Amino acid sequence: MKLLFVAAEIYPYAKSGGLADVAQALPKELNKDIVVTSIMPLYSFIDREKHKIYRLNKSFDIELGEELYRVELYQGFNRGVKTLFVYEESLCDRSGLYGDEEGDYADNYMRFGLFSKAVVMIAKAYNIEILHLNDWHTALAALWVRELYPSSRTLFTIHNLAFQGIYPHEAVTELGIDEKFFNSAGIEFWDSANFLKAGIAYSNKVTTVSPRYAQEILSVSFGCGLEGFLEQHQEKLCGILNGIDRELFDPLLDQAIAQRYSLYSLPNKSQNKRSLCQELGLEEPERPLFIFIGRFTKQKGLDLIIEALPQILEMDINISILGEGESDMASDLTKIAQEHKNLSLIFGYDESLSHRKYAAADFLLMPSSFEPCGLNQLISYRYGTLPLVHRVGGLYDTVIDIDEEESALCGRGIALKSLDTKGLKEAIARAVELYIQKPSRLLEIITKNMQCDVSFQESAEKYLDCYIDTIE
Repeated sequence: MKLLFVAAEIYPYAKSGGLADVAQALPKELNKDIVVTSIMPLYSFIDREKHKIYRLNKSFDIELGEELYRVELYQGFNRGVKTLFVYEESLCDRSGLYGDEEGDYADNYMRFGLFSKAVVMIAKAYNIEILHLNDWHTALAALWVRELYPSSRTLFTIHNLAFQGIYPHEAVTELGIDEKFFNSAGIEFWDSANFLKAGIAYSNKVTTVSPRYAQEILSVSFGCGLEGFLEQHQEKLCGILNGIDRELFDPLLDQAIAQRYSLYSLPNKSQNKRSLCQELGLEEPERPLFIFIGRFTKQKGLDLIIEALPQILEMDINISILGEGESDMASDLTKIAQEHKNLSLIFGYDESLSHRKYAAADFLLMPSSFEPCGLNQLISYRYGTLPLVHRVGGLYDTVIDIDEEESALCGRGIALKSLDTKGLKEAIARAVELYIQKPSRLLEIITKNMQCDVSFQESAEKYLDCYIDTIE
Protein backbone atom coordinates (compact mmCIF):
# COMPACT_ATOMS: atom_id res chain seq x y z
CA MET A 1 0.00 0.00 0.00
CA LYS A 2 1.35 3.43 -1.01
CA LEU A 3 0.07 6.40 0.97
CA LEU A 4 0.50 10.12 0.35
CA PHE A 5 0.01 12.13 3.57
CA VAL A 6 -1.00 15.68 2.64
CA ALA A 7 -0.82 18.68 4.99
CA ALA A 8 -0.28 22.43 4.79
CA GLU A 9 2.19 22.25 7.69
CA ILE A 10 4.50 19.55 9.04
CA TYR A 11 6.85 19.84 12.00
CA PRO A 12 9.72 20.82 12.01
CA TYR A 13 9.41 22.59 8.65
CA ALA A 14 6.38 24.74 9.45
CA LYS A 15 4.03 24.86 12.42
CA SER A 16 1.12 26.98 13.58
CA GLY A 17 -0.56 24.39 15.80
CA GLY A 18 -1.21 20.74 16.51
CA LEU A 19 -1.75 19.81 12.84
CA ALA A 20 2.00 20.09 12.23
CA ASP A 21 2.79 17.75 15.13
CA VAL A 22 0.25 15.18 13.93
CA ALA A 23 1.53 15.44 10.35
CA GLN A 24 4.98 14.51 11.66
CA ALA A 25 4.09 11.83 14.20
CA LEU A 26 1.36 9.85 12.39
CA PRO A 27 3.27 9.23 9.11
CA LYS A 28 6.29 8.19 11.17
CA GLU A 29 4.20 5.51 12.89
CA LEU A 30 2.42 4.44 9.69
CA ASN A 31 5.74 4.14 7.91
CA LYS A 32 6.51 1.06 9.99
CA ASP A 33 3.81 -0.90 8.13
CA ILE A 34 3.22 0.76 4.75
CA VAL A 35 5.05 2.99 2.29
CA VAL A 36 4.33 6.58 3.36
CA THR A 37 5.30 9.80 1.61
CA SER A 38 4.39 13.15 3.15
CA ILE A 39 3.85 16.29 1.08
CA MET A 40 3.53 20.00 1.90
CA PRO A 41 4.29 23.40 0.33
CA LEU A 42 7.92 24.56 0.37
CA TYR A 43 7.36 27.94 2.03
CA SER A 44 10.14 30.46 1.48
CA PHE A 45 10.89 30.71 5.21
CA ILE A 46 11.85 27.01 5.42
CA ASP A 47 15.62 26.58 5.76
CA ARG A 48 16.38 24.19 2.89
CA GLU A 49 20.02 23.72 3.88
CA LYS A 50 19.28 23.03 7.54
CA HIS A 51 16.64 20.42 6.67
CA LYS A 52 18.62 18.97 3.76
CA ILE A 53 15.88 19.66 1.22
CA TYR A 54 17.00 19.24 -2.37
CA ARG A 55 15.40 19.91 -5.72
CA LEU A 56 14.25 17.00 -7.86
CA ASN A 57 14.57 17.14 -11.60
CA LYS A 58 10.80 17.30 -11.89
CA SER A 59 8.56 20.22 -12.73
CA PHE A 60 5.17 20.58 -14.37
CA ASP A 61 2.47 23.10 -15.23
CA ILE A 62 -0.89 23.41 -13.51
CA GLU A 63 -3.84 25.14 -15.08
CA LEU A 64 -6.25 26.95 -12.76
CA GLY A 65 -8.98 28.77 -14.61
CA GLU A 66 -7.24 30.84 -17.27
CA GLU A 67 -3.86 30.91 -15.50
CA LEU A 68 -0.90 28.57 -15.85
CA TYR A 69 1.44 27.91 -12.90
CA ARG A 70 4.88 26.28 -12.95
CA VAL A 71 5.39 23.84 -10.07
CA GLU A 72 8.77 22.52 -8.92
CA LEU A 73 9.24 19.45 -6.75
CA TYR A 74 11.69 19.07 -3.86
CA GLN A 75 12.45 16.26 -1.43
CA GLY A 76 13.74 15.67 2.07
CA PHE A 77 13.41 13.15 4.90
CA ASN A 78 11.66 13.74 8.21
CA ARG A 79 12.59 11.19 10.89
CA GLY A 80 12.70 8.42 8.29
CA VAL A 81 9.67 9.54 6.28
CA LYS A 82 10.22 10.75 2.72
CA THR A 83 8.77 14.22 2.34
CA LEU A 84 7.96 15.91 -0.96
CA PHE A 85 7.71 19.69 -1.19
CA VAL A 86 5.66 21.63 -3.72
CA TYR A 87 7.12 24.97 -4.74
CA GLU A 88 5.35 27.63 -6.74
CA GLU A 89 6.04 31.32 -6.21
CA SER A 90 2.52 32.56 -5.45
CA LEU A 91 1.92 29.64 -3.07
CA CYS A 92 5.17 29.69 -1.15
CA ASP A 93 6.78 33.13 -1.19
CA ARG A 94 5.04 34.52 1.89
CA SER A 95 6.22 35.61 5.33
CA GLY A 96 3.58 33.48 7.05
CA LEU A 97 1.70 30.24 6.59
CA TYR A 98 -1.83 31.54 6.20
CA GLY A 99 -1.49 35.25 6.83
CA ASP A 100 0.35 38.05 8.59
CA GLU A 101 -0.38 40.65 11.27
CA GLU A 102 -3.03 42.16 8.98
CA GLY A 103 -4.99 38.90 8.73
CA ASP A 104 -5.34 35.91 6.42
CA TYR A 105 -4.02 36.24 2.88
CA ALA A 106 -6.91 37.11 0.57
CA ASP A 107 -5.75 34.63 -2.07
CA ASN A 108 -5.46 31.58 0.20
CA TYR A 109 -8.15 29.89 -1.91
CA MET A 110 -5.84 30.09 -4.93
CA ARG A 111 -2.73 29.12 -2.95
CA PHE A 112 -4.17 25.97 -1.43
CA GLY A 113 -6.31 25.20 -4.45
CA LEU A 114 -3.10 25.10 -6.44
CA PHE A 115 -1.43 22.93 -3.80
CA SER A 116 -4.38 20.52 -3.78
CA LYS A 117 -4.40 20.10 -7.56
CA ALA A 118 -0.61 19.65 -7.60
CA VAL A 119 -0.96 16.92 -4.98
CA VAL A 120 -3.36 14.94 -7.19
CA MET A 121 -1.08 15.21 -10.20
CA ILE A 122 1.91 14.10 -8.12
CA ALA A 123 -0.08 11.21 -6.62
CA LYS A 124 -0.91 10.02 -10.11
CA ALA A 125 2.72 10.26 -11.22
CA TYR A 126 3.87 8.26 -8.16
CA ASN A 127 1.06 5.65 -8.45
CA ILE A 128 -0.25 6.50 -4.99
CA GLU A 129 -3.16 4.32 -3.89
CA ILE A 130 -4.49 6.46 -1.02
CA LEU A 131 -4.33 10.19 -0.30
CA HIS A 132 -4.72 11.15 3.35
CA LEU A 133 -5.89 14.77 3.31
CA ASN A 134 -5.88 17.08 6.32
CA ASP A 135 -8.13 20.11 6.90
CA TRP A 136 -9.57 22.56 4.39
CA HIS A 137 -6.21 23.51 2.84
CA THR A 138 -6.01 20.09 1.16
CA ALA A 139 -9.71 19.27 0.80
CA LEU A 140 -10.04 20.20 -2.88
CA ALA A 141 -7.74 17.30 -3.69
CA ALA A 142 -10.68 14.99 -2.94
CA LEU A 143 -12.69 16.78 -5.62
CA TRP A 144 -9.90 16.76 -8.20
CA VAL A 145 -9.18 13.08 -7.57
CA ARG A 146 -12.64 12.37 -8.95
CA GLU A 147 -11.67 14.04 -12.24
CA LEU A 148 -7.93 13.45 -12.59
CA TYR A 149 -7.16 10.21 -10.74
CA PRO A 150 -10.38 8.27 -10.05
CA SER A 151 -8.59 4.96 -9.42
CA SER A 152 -7.11 6.29 -6.15
CA ARG A 153 -8.92 6.68 -2.81
CA THR A 154 -9.04 9.52 -0.30
CA LEU A 155 -9.36 9.80 3.46
CA PHE A 156 -10.07 13.28 4.82
CA THR A 157 -9.30 14.24 8.42
CA ILE A 158 -11.05 17.17 10.09
CA HIS A 159 -8.72 18.66 12.68
CA ASN A 160 -10.98 21.63 13.46
CA LEU A 161 -14.40 22.06 11.88
CA ALA A 162 -14.43 25.76 12.78
CA PHE A 163 -11.98 26.46 9.93
CA GLN A 164 -13.66 25.55 6.64
CA GLY A 165 -12.10 27.66 3.88
CA ILE A 166 -15.22 29.53 2.71
CA TYR A 167 -14.85 31.82 -0.31
CA PRO A 168 -17.12 33.60 -2.82
CA HIS A 169 -18.63 31.62 -5.70
CA GLU A 170 -16.15 33.32 -8.05
CA ALA A 171 -13.37 31.22 -6.52
CA VAL A 172 -14.81 28.18 -8.31
CA THR A 173 -14.33 29.87 -11.70
CA GLU A 174 -10.86 31.19 -10.84
CA LEU A 175 -9.76 27.71 -9.77
CA GLY A 176 -11.20 26.13 -12.90
CA ILE A 177 -13.51 23.84 -10.94
CA ASP A 178 -16.34 22.41 -13.03
CA GLU A 179 -19.66 24.03 -12.09
CA LYS A 180 -21.19 20.56 -11.77
CA PHE A 181 -19.51 20.38 -8.34
CA PHE A 182 -21.14 23.63 -7.18
CA ASN A 183 -24.34 22.28 -5.64
CA SER A 184 -25.74 21.43 -2.20
CA ALA A 185 -24.28 17.92 -2.38
CA GLY A 186 -20.84 19.26 -3.23
CA ILE A 187 -18.79 22.39 -2.64
CA GLU A 188 -21.66 24.91 -2.47
CA PHE A 189 -22.47 26.41 0.95
CA TRP A 190 -25.00 29.26 1.08
CA ASP A 191 -23.95 30.32 -2.43
CA SER A 192 -20.26 30.30 -1.43
CA ALA A 193 -17.51 27.72 -2.03
CA ASN A 194 -16.72 25.66 1.07
CA PHE A 195 -13.44 23.75 0.70
CA LEU A 196 -13.87 21.59 3.80
CA LYS A 197 -17.37 20.60 2.67
CA ALA A 198 -15.83 19.35 -0.59
CA GLY A 199 -13.45 17.17 1.43
CA ILE A 200 -16.40 15.62 3.24
CA ALA A 201 -18.44 15.18 0.07
CA TYR A 202 -15.83 13.60 -2.18
CA SER A 203 -13.59 11.59 0.17
CA ASN A 204 -14.14 7.87 0.69
CA LYS A 205 -13.60 8.16 4.45
CA VAL A 206 -13.85 11.10 6.83
CA THR A 207 -12.24 11.09 10.26
CA THR A 208 -12.02 13.45 13.19
CA VAL A 209 -9.15 13.53 15.67
CA SER A 210 -11.11 12.05 18.57
CA PRO A 211 -14.16 9.76 18.91
CA ARG A 212 -16.06 12.28 21.05
CA TYR A 213 -15.60 15.06 18.49
CA ALA A 214 -17.01 12.81 15.75
CA GLN A 215 -20.22 12.63 17.80
CA GLU A 216 -20.26 16.31 18.79
CA ILE A 217 -20.03 17.71 15.25
CA LEU A 218 -23.34 16.06 14.38
CA SER A 219 -25.01 18.52 16.77
CA VAL A 220 -25.92 22.17 16.22
CA SER A 221 -23.67 23.23 19.09
CA PHE A 222 -20.49 21.89 17.47
CA GLY A 223 -21.39 21.38 13.80
CA CYS A 224 -20.48 24.91 12.63
CA GLY A 225 -23.34 24.86 10.13
CA LEU A 226 -22.35 21.48 8.64
CA GLU A 227 -24.06 19.19 11.15
CA GLY A 228 -26.83 18.24 8.70
CA PHE A 229 -24.39 17.59 5.88
CA LEU A 230 -22.18 15.52 8.18
CA GLU A 231 -25.17 13.48 9.23
CA GLN A 232 -25.81 12.67 5.57
CA HIS A 233 -22.25 11.30 5.40
CA GLN A 234 -22.26 9.70 8.83
CA GLU A 235 -21.68 6.20 7.43
CA LYS A 236 -18.15 7.16 6.38
CA LEU A 237 -17.38 9.25 9.48
CA CYS A 238 -15.39 8.03 12.48
CA GLY A 239 -13.21 9.47 15.22
CA ILE A 240 -9.62 8.34 15.76
CA LEU A 241 -7.72 9.80 18.68
CA ASN A 242 -4.55 11.76 18.03
CA GLY A 243 -1.26 10.86 19.63
CA ILE A 244 2.18 12.43 19.91
CA ASP A 245 5.74 11.43 19.07
CA ARG A 246 7.02 10.06 22.38
CA GLU A 247 10.62 10.59 21.31
CA LEU A 248 10.13 14.30 20.65
CA PHE A 249 8.23 14.79 23.90
CA ASP A 250 10.39 12.90 26.38
CA PRO A 251 11.79 14.71 29.45
CA LEU A 252 14.60 12.15 29.63
CA LEU A 253 15.82 13.00 26.11
CA ASP A 254 14.68 16.62 25.73
CA GLN A 255 17.65 18.87 24.92
CA ALA A 256 15.57 22.03 25.40
CA ILE A 257 15.01 21.67 29.14
CA ALA A 258 17.38 22.65 31.95
CA GLN A 259 17.46 19.27 33.70
CA ARG A 260 16.37 16.02 32.09
CA TYR A 261 14.35 13.59 34.17
CA SER A 262 12.10 10.55 33.98
CA LEU A 263 9.46 8.72 35.94
CA TYR A 264 12.27 7.41 38.13
CA SER A 265 13.99 10.76 38.72
CA LEU A 266 11.03 13.07 39.21
CA PRO A 267 12.76 15.25 41.84
CA ASN A 268 14.83 16.65 38.95
CA LYS A 269 11.65 18.25 37.58
CA SER A 270 11.85 20.89 40.32
CA GLN A 271 15.15 22.13 38.90
CA ASN A 272 13.35 22.95 35.65
CA LYS A 273 10.79 24.93 37.60
CA ARG A 274 13.42 27.01 39.39
CA SER A 275 15.26 27.60 36.11
CA LEU A 276 12.12 28.70 34.22
CA CYS A 277 10.95 31.00 37.02
CA GLN A 278 14.33 32.68 36.98
CA GLU A 279 14.22 32.97 33.18
CA LEU A 280 10.74 34.51 33.24
CA GLY A 281 11.24 36.70 36.29
CA LEU A 282 8.72 34.84 38.44
CA GLU A 283 9.50 35.05 42.15
CA GLU A 284 9.03 32.34 44.78
CA PRO A 285 9.41 29.25 42.54
CA GLU A 286 8.09 27.03 45.34
CA ARG A 287 4.61 28.30 44.47
CA PRO A 288 2.45 26.12 42.23
CA LEU A 289 3.15 27.03 38.59
CA PHE A 290 0.29 27.13 36.08
CA ILE A 291 0.96 27.45 32.34
CA PHE A 292 -1.08 28.21 29.24
CA ILE A 293 0.30 27.43 25.77
CA GLY A 294 -1.82 28.10 22.70
CA ARG A 295 -3.84 30.48 20.57
CA PHE A 296 -5.45 33.52 22.12
CA THR A 297 -9.02 32.60 21.22
CA LYS A 298 -12.32 31.91 22.91
CA GLN A 299 -12.06 28.29 21.78
CA LYS A 300 -9.03 27.81 24.03
CA GLY A 301 -10.85 29.39 26.98
CA LEU A 302 -8.55 32.40 27.16
CA ASP A 303 -11.54 34.72 27.58
CA LEU A 304 -12.38 32.88 30.83
CA ILE A 305 -8.76 32.99 31.94
CA ILE A 306 -8.54 36.75 31.31
CA GLU A 307 -11.78 37.44 33.18
CA ALA A 308 -10.69 35.37 36.17
CA LEU A 309 -7.00 36.36 36.19
CA PRO A 310 -7.13 39.35 38.57
CA GLN A 311 -8.71 37.18 41.26
CA ILE A 312 -6.69 34.07 40.47
CA LEU A 313 -3.44 36.02 40.70
CA GLU A 314 -4.31 36.99 44.26
CA MET A 315 -3.75 33.34 45.13
CA ASP A 316 -0.25 32.28 46.10
CA ILE A 317 0.59 30.97 42.61
CA ASN A 318 2.61 31.78 39.47
CA ILE A 319 1.14 31.77 35.97
CA SER A 320 3.03 31.73 32.67
CA ILE A 321 1.22 32.36 29.36
CA LEU A 322 2.74 31.75 25.91
CA GLY A 323 0.88 32.26 22.65
CA GLU A 324 -0.58 34.66 20.12
CA GLY A 325 -3.92 35.40 18.54
CA GLU A 326 -6.69 37.94 18.98
CA SER A 327 -5.30 41.43 19.58
CA ASP A 328 -7.94 42.40 22.16
CA MET A 329 -6.99 39.43 24.31
CA ALA A 330 -3.30 40.23 23.96
CA SER A 331 -3.98 43.80 25.04
CA ASP A 332 -6.00 42.70 28.07
CA LEU A 333 -3.28 40.26 29.11
CA THR A 334 -0.61 42.95 28.80
CA LYS A 335 -2.50 45.27 31.15
CA ILE A 336 -2.95 42.51 33.74
CA ALA A 337 0.71 41.45 33.50
CA GLN A 338 1.82 45.02 34.20
CA GLU A 339 -0.04 44.90 37.52
CA HIS A 340 0.95 41.42 38.71
CA LYS A 341 4.50 40.19 39.17
CA ASN A 342 3.34 36.57 39.39
CA LEU A 343 2.17 36.57 35.74
CA SER A 344 4.63 35.98 32.91
CA LEU A 345 3.41 36.81 29.41
CA ILE A 346 5.26 36.01 26.19
CA PHE A 347 3.77 36.54 22.73
CA GLY A 348 4.55 34.32 19.76
CA TYR A 349 5.44 30.72 19.02
CA ASP A 350 8.53 29.25 20.68
CA GLU A 351 8.90 25.47 20.49
CA SER A 352 11.90 25.34 22.83
CA LEU A 353 10.24 27.53 25.46
CA SER A 354 7.06 25.45 25.32
CA HIS A 355 9.12 22.34 26.18
CA ARG A 356 10.74 24.18 29.11
CA LYS A 357 7.31 25.22 30.35
CA TYR A 358 5.93 21.66 30.24
CA ALA A 359 9.00 20.43 32.12
CA ALA A 360 8.69 23.15 34.76
CA ALA A 361 4.95 23.43 35.34
CA ASP A 362 2.77 21.81 37.97
CA PHE A 363 -0.49 22.45 36.11
CA LEU A 364 -1.58 23.09 32.51
CA LEU A 365 -4.56 25.39 31.90
CA MET A 366 -6.79 24.09 29.09
CA PRO A 367 -10.41 25.26 29.65
CA SER A 368 -11.41 24.93 25.98
CA SER A 369 -14.98 25.65 24.91
CA PHE A 370 -14.50 22.97 22.23
CA GLU A 371 -11.47 20.81 21.49
CA PRO A 372 -11.33 18.42 18.52
CA CYS A 373 -8.54 16.52 20.27
CA GLY A 374 -5.85 18.65 21.85
CA LEU A 375 -2.23 17.61 22.16
CA ASN A 376 -1.20 19.79 25.10
CA GLN A 377 -2.81 17.50 27.65
CA LEU A 378 -0.99 14.48 26.14
CA ILE A 379 2.33 16.32 26.27
CA SER A 380 1.65 17.37 29.86
CA TYR A 381 1.26 13.71 30.84
CA ARG A 382 4.72 12.97 29.47
CA TYR A 383 6.27 15.77 31.53
CA GLY A 384 4.48 15.08 34.80
CA THR A 385 2.30 18.19 34.56
CA LEU A 386 -1.36 17.89 35.56
CA PRO A 387 -3.90 19.20 33.00
CA LEU A 388 -6.80 21.37 34.13
CA VAL A 389 -9.49 21.02 31.46
CA HIS A 390 -13.06 21.41 30.33
CA ARG A 391 -14.01 17.85 29.36
CA VAL A 392 -15.14 18.28 25.78
CA GLY A 393 -14.07 16.64 22.51
CA GLY A 394 -10.68 15.01 22.77
CA LEU A 395 -10.33 16.20 26.36
CA TYR A 396 -13.31 14.01 27.21
CA ASP A 397 -11.55 11.06 25.60
CA THR A 398 -8.20 11.60 27.32
CA VAL A 399 -8.75 13.19 30.75
CA ILE A 400 -10.72 11.85 33.72
CA ASP A 401 -11.12 13.95 36.87
CA ILE A 402 -8.85 13.05 39.79
CA ASP A 403 -11.86 12.49 42.05
CA GLU A 404 -13.80 10.25 39.68
CA GLU A 405 -13.93 6.49 40.17
CA GLU A 406 -11.73 4.15 38.16
CA SER A 407 -12.06 4.54 34.40
CA ALA A 408 -10.83 2.92 31.22
CA LEU A 409 -9.06 6.20 30.53
CA CYS A 410 -5.45 6.32 31.59
CA GLY A 411 -4.84 10.01 32.20
CA ARG A 412 -6.20 12.10 35.05
CA GLY A 413 -6.55 15.82 35.57
CA ILE A 414 -8.78 18.42 37.15
CA ALA A 415 -12.05 18.95 35.26
CA LEU A 416 -14.06 22.16 35.38
CA LYS A 417 -17.50 21.59 36.82
CA SER A 418 -18.84 24.47 34.71
CA LEU A 419 -17.45 26.41 31.76
CA ASP A 420 -17.39 29.84 33.36
CA THR A 421 -15.12 31.90 35.58
CA LYS A 422 -16.60 30.32 38.70
CA GLY A 423 -15.82 26.85 37.39
CA LEU A 424 -12.29 27.92 36.41
CA LYS A 425 -11.53 29.50 39.79
CA GLU A 426 -12.87 26.46 41.64
CA ALA A 427 -10.72 24.14 39.52
CA ILE A 428 -7.60 26.21 40.21
CA ALA A 429 -8.43 26.24 43.92
CA ARG A 430 -8.66 22.43 43.81
CA ALA A 431 -5.27 22.30 42.11
CA VAL A 432 -3.69 24.55 44.74
CA GLU A 433 -5.19 22.43 47.52
CA LEU A 434 -3.83 19.27 45.89
CA TYR A 435 -0.39 20.84 45.54
CA ILE A 436 -0.15 22.16 49.10
CA GLN A 437 -2.18 19.76 51.21
CA LYS A 438 -1.94 16.47 49.28
CA PRO A 439 1.50 16.34 47.63
CA SER A 440 1.71 12.55 47.88
CA ARG A 441 -1.63 12.24 46.06
CA LEU A 442 -0.40 14.65 43.37
CA LEU A 443 2.78 12.60 42.97
CA GLU A 444 0.75 9.40 42.63
CA ILE A 445 -1.41 10.92 39.89
CA ILE A 446 1.38 12.37 37.79
CA THR A 447 3.39 9.16 38.16
CA LYS A 448 0.51 7.20 36.63
CA ASN A 449 -0.02 9.85 33.96
CA MET A 450 3.60 9.59 32.86
CA GLN A 451 3.03 5.90 32.16
CA CYS A 452 0.06 6.49 29.82
CA ASP A 453 0.50 5.43 26.21
CA VAL A 454 -0.03 8.68 24.34
CA SER A 455 1.72 7.49 21.17
CA PHE A 456 0.16 7.03 17.75
CA GLN A 457 0.64 3.25 17.76
CA GLU A 458 -2.96 2.19 18.45
CA SER A 459 -4.45 5.01 16.39
CA ALA A 460 -2.17 4.22 13.43
CA GLU A 461 -3.61 0.71 13.40
CA LYS A 462 -7.11 2.19 13.16
CA TYR A 463 -6.04 4.42 10.28
CA LEU A 464 -4.61 1.37 8.51
CA ASP A 465 -7.99 -0.34 8.86
CA CYS A 466 -9.64 2.73 7.33
CA TYR A 467 -7.22 2.74 4.40
CA ILE A 468 -7.93 -0.93 3.75
CA ASP A 469 -11.70 -0.26 3.88
CA THR A 470 -11.37 2.43 1.21
CA ILE A 471 -9.64 0.00 -1.16
CA GLU A 472 -11.92 -2.98 -0.63
